[in-house]
Amino acid sequence: MKKFNIRKVLDGLKEQASSSVSSGQSGAPENNLMHETLQSENFQLCKTVRHGFPYQPSSMAHDPVQKILAIGTQSGALRLFGRPGVECYCQHESGAAVISLQFLINEGALVSALADDSVHLWNLRQRRPAILHSLKFNRERITFVHLPFQSKWLYIGTEKGNIHIVNVESFTLSGYVIMWNKAIELSSKAHPGPVVHISDNPMDEGKLIIGYEAGIVVLWDLKSKKADYRYTYDEAIHSVAWHHEGKQFICSHSDGTLTIWNIKGQGKPFQTITPHGKQPKDGKKPEPCKPILKVEYKTTRLGDPFMILSGGLSYDTVGRRPCLTVMHGKSTAVLEMDYPIVDFLTLCETPYSNDFQEPYAVVVLLEKDLVVIDLAQNGYPIFENPYPLTIHESPVTCCEYFADCPVDLIPALYSVGSRQKRQGYSKKEWPISGGNWGLGTQSYPEIIITGHADGTVKFWDASAIMLQVLYKLKTAKVFEKSRNNKEDKQNTEIVDEDPFAIQIMAWCPESRMLCVAGVSANLIIYRFSKQEITTEVVQLLEVRLQYEVNDMESPPEGGGGGDRDLPTPGAASPSPQTTGPPTHPSTSSNSSDGVRDNVPCLKVRSTPLKQSSGYQVELVVQLVWVSGEPPQQITSLALNSSYGLIVFGNSNGLAVVDYLQKTVLLNLGTVELYGSNDPYQRQARSPRKARQPAGGLCDINEGSASEDRCKSPTSAKMSRKLSLPTELKPDLDHRDNSFSRSRSSSVTSIDKEAREAITSFHFCETFARKGDSAITPCLYVGTSLGTVLAVALNLPPAGEQRLLQPVIVLPSGTLARLKGSILRMAFLDNTGTFLPPAFETWYEPNAAGADSEERDKARKRRPVSVSPSTSQELQESQYAVVCSEKQAKVIALPSQNCIFKHSITETSFVLRADVVQMNIGNCVACFCANGHIMTLSLPGLRPLLDVNYLPLTDMRIARTFCFTNLGQAMYLTSPTEIQRITYSQETCENLQEMLGELFTPVETPEAPNRGFFKGLFGGGATSLDREELFGETQAGKASRGLAQHIPGPQGLEGMKGAASGVVADLARARIALDERGQKLGELDERTAAMLASADSFGKHAHDMMLKCKDKKWYQF
Repeated sequence: MKKFNIRKVLDGLKEQASSSVSSGQSGAPENNLMHETLQSENFQLCKTVRHGFPYQPSSMAHDPVQKILAIGTQSGALRLFGRPGVECYCQHESGAAVISLQFLINEGALVSALADDSVHLWNLRQRRPAILHSLKFNRERITFVHLPFQSKWLYIGTEKGNIHIVNVESFTLSGYVIMWNKAIELSSKAHPGPVVHISDNPMDEGKLIIGYEAGIVVLWDLKSKKADYRYTYDEAIHSVAWHHEGKQFICSHSDGTLTIWNIKGQGKPFQTITPHGKQPKDGKKPEPCKPILKVEYKTTRLGDPFMILSGGLSYDTVGRRPCLTVMHGKSTAVLEMDYPIVDFLTLCETPYSNDFQEPYAVVVLLEKDLVVIDLAQNGYPIFENPYPLTIHESPVTCCEYFADCPVDLIPALYSVGSRQKRQGYSKKEWPISGGNWGLGTQSYPEIIITGHADGTVKFWDASAIMLQVLYKLKTAKVFEKSRNNKEDKQNTEIVDEDPFAIQIMAWCPESRMLCVAGVSANLIIYRFSKQEITTEVVQLLEVRLQYEVNDMESPPEGGGGGDRDLPTPGAASPSPQTTGPPTHPSTSSNSSDGVRDNVPCLKVRSTPLKQSSGYQVELVVQLVWVSGEPPQQITSLALNSSYGLIVFGNSNGLAVVDYLQKTVLLNLGTVELYGSNDPYQRQARSPRKARQPAGGLCDINEGSASEDRCKSPTSAKMSRKLSLPTELKPDLDHRDNSFSRSRSSSVTSIDKEAREAITSFHFCETFARKGDSAITPCLYVGTSLGTVLAVALNLPPAGEQRLLQPVIVLPSGTLARLKGSILRMAFLDNTGTFLPPAFETWYEPNAAGADSEERDKARKRRPVSVSPSTSQELQESQYAVVCSEKQAKVIALPSQNCIFKHSITETSFVLRADVVQMNIGNCVACFCANGHIMTLSLPGLRPLLDVNYLPLTDMRIARTFCFTNLGQAMYLTSPTEIQRITYSQETCENLQEMLGELFTPVETPEAPNRGFFKGLFGGGATSLDREELFGETQAGKASRGLAQHIPGPQGLEGMKGAASGVVADLARARIALDERGQKLGELDERTAAMLASADSFGKHAHDMMLKCKDKKWYQF
């Protein structure tokens, strides 16, 4: 008999129940079988490129033959720059500050010395540079590094005053050491201090000049291992530079003086100069000045030499900006800089130190900028910088990223932006011109928009992993400049500094409409035009957006409470005279009891505004103070050019603005969106007595130039306000609330002090209510408590009727509830295709004549919409995709059944979520606070990618992280740099080809001709056999514990890539011989092994034959 199993029966019942639930939820069972094209193998996460100014730079180097520039930072980063568009970012693992950089000139390699006393050799011959060798010093601190041109021996000066020598090919220490006590001997009783300079004599490689901080300079003879001359000065030394003939050198000192020395005149300096000191008449020493941190001495064949120095200003120049001084002949030019100088380098025509230098430019590395000065033109103009180094010109407060934009957009922005360029730049081409561009396979246009603390908005061309500024918009021009009136400031402004900072941006690439929300609770709507106009009066709307829950007396019997006194949204209200509070006209600033009321935080300018081509102001919307309470900052924003609507929300509620008719259509508190179906038990707060008169307390003032501003059609008559003190710093946005907000999953009640903010919007053409048979224009609203609500939009016909008839806006109920704040909403059709919101194509708004007729035709045209037709049958459903901080849901419409649900994270929360289009499908991309980047399939919400990429270290990343289509994403990795990443497998595979090449084969210039007489009588450059001098044969082995050699990850292969040029021919030949010998040896061994194996096999076969030859078949 078959054994009965109760478990199997229960499992079968469970399966039947689950299958019936899923089919019942779907509403359209056939949609559950939709094929999803995206799979996990389509995703891979990697960094692509970093743009912007290197954050906290610390050192710099230049290769004069390859014409590339390297900058090191305090966080161990390396940024390499070639021609515009050729950039590279590398990072030292330790994160220690880069204190010195030295190129192996024209060798495709770079040496970096770090503050942790490690030295690294980088191979630049590959598109992503890598470390070949490292050397970590254990007993001494590195202070200075010098690598002579065409030498493989690196000099390293230390804090103890010693000099060690490293072979850059093998990265091993030589036994040759210059000890500080032998260098100075009895010339000083005290320790000379750290080594601050090392360089060889341009005319004699065997002579080395060593500068010590205490003021002693030593000319060291490498062959005889002793000091030839010592030069002593009573002020500390900061830098030393040679004259190209090798007979003089110059030192810069801590008292602002320059001393010039003859190498054979060691008693006192040949000349002492104080460039910025006042010369006393009695012949005494000039007054001391600030230290000269660096000096360079460059000669020209036909003119006077250049002396270029940083620092050295007199102490009485208090408040003066940092300066670079250029002394040429009898002229001294003082060039003021915007930021402190970190380092500077003079660019010369020749890499040879023993030839006339012919300087043509100076690269100045500042704390927050890179400046290149043209030395060949009068007035020393600067070159126009082609790199995207001005991202941080004002601190970035928000970002948006758009991939696959309309193709005519970048040329349009470039054409208006090119007129904004400053004049007075050098006419020469940018001198840092090395490298080659990558072979970019990405052809789609990409645009990054950055909002800044000073109110500027910048548009950047981000196509093909490059970055170039296109256009700059200054939103602060719309407002009056603030006066230094402290009382007025305290009463109206809600932020201490940066009142114009941009908080949120909404942009429609197709119509080119732009809306920006500022921290002062203001919105500006812009239209794009190629023509210049003058706006006599800036159009203004003032909105009272408040919501207060009061302990009111019991409502009148049958009245149903305060909720029921709402007018029908969209219906015409009574005349302004009857709805507006009589004691609060819109132009007043104080109520009868002195409470600030009806006043915006910023004052819109009243004078005519000249607007150049580009983005021009269409309308300004401002939230005003209400009964002494400042307006809450805007937390969410959306724009739809097809409907002509802007919607914005904050912690009080939301407002819908018709920017075509310049009216406010809807102004509701969040609770009023629910109507009588509010699921939350909100406890009332104690009332603020005598704060405000009875009457229409949420009236909306529509502003214009005239004093009698008419009221909006939908003045909400509510006297509720749920108030909470909030942080109003400009550098935080609505996502900051996520860190402090309670993350309770309960949806039945909320804390009495909690405030339900509006966190997201989405315009769409969909089913407004459950069971609708036709799609209509809608607005979906997401809140901080995880609710998604629908608002139906009834739009007049396009054309003239749209400008005359009112838009009817009607809340339509709740669609879904999720855990956590709603972050993103999107819609798919019944085949899983993404449905973008409807949009209007761009037209010239200021056209005249024939152009105006085209404009009118464009306006009368039906707006572009990719939604299904309005006659869509009920069973042809859409899918709403909703993503919150905790989970994602896919809801079938119009049945409103949840067909797929996925919990994204339990222990963390999502900071940014976007529904993005890939090449072969759509997905949800999420970035969590725990650093995970995830993608989910649509509509099934299957996890496709989950990478622990970047733990959230500061709010900047949370505020600026954004995904866009085709697998691209970006964030601000430092205050000055944008990091771009990709989560597309295809882009990762093509990245190597897209990156630029830093190293290009270039012939090294010929060495300078010594001339007949110099060759005959001496006086030309003398060479030195460093290999013999520093090699193990003569110098011996270095101390074992002094430094530890760490081979790079590439080993011999990487070494082959770096070894080239004059100094490495022998090394390359040796490597080739070693490899050939190794291969021949291996081949010989394999042949011998095969012979031995064959002999063994033959022997065994013979033995077997002998053993078996006499046996019969039945004996086997």
